[in-house]
Amino acid sequence: MNLTTLILYTGSGCHLCEQARAVAEPVAAQAGWSLAEVSITGNAELTAAYGIRIPVLRTPDGHELGWPFSPGKVRRWLLAAPSSTP
Repeated sequence: MNLTTLILYTGSGCHLCEQARAVAEPVAAQAGWSLAEVSITGNAELTAAYGIRIPVLRTPDGHELGWPFSPGKVRRWLLAAPSSTP
């Protein structure tokens, strides 16, 4: 199975981002996705887009899920995402 990469937008010193990774990573792996963490720190464009919303999960086609989320919510979101077949 090919892995498709989800992006987890995070920030420096963001404790919610650490929680989000702990929730999302195992669910993503079970569904055949990999998870890449992208820090918005120091990137003006990403900070403008995600600064007050992090942590945010994003599929390659732009489908987003904002915090807070549970393992079940991530699972349902991945199934509903337009690119849900990795």
